[in-house]
Amino acid sequence: MKFQVIFTLDSEYQGYVAEVPEFPGCVSQGKTLDEAVENIKDAIRGYLHVQAKHGNPYVAQESQSFIGEVVV
Repeated sequence: MKFQVIFTLDSEYQGYVAEVPEFPGCVSQGKTLDEAVENIKDAIRGYLHVQAKHGNPYVAQESQSFIGEVVV
């Protein structure tokens, strides 16, 4: 399964914050990008497990989105 994850460099934390927009509250972090990737994978697995346990199994949705930049 693939999920969109937003990684933000947080200068105060001095590491990366990872957020899954599709799953409210599914957030993790890591001091390196690799660590943040592994931690958000664990967070996603946990999120899916809890949802399934409460009778809300994940149903994949077809969507296309991207993050870009606009200079004004």
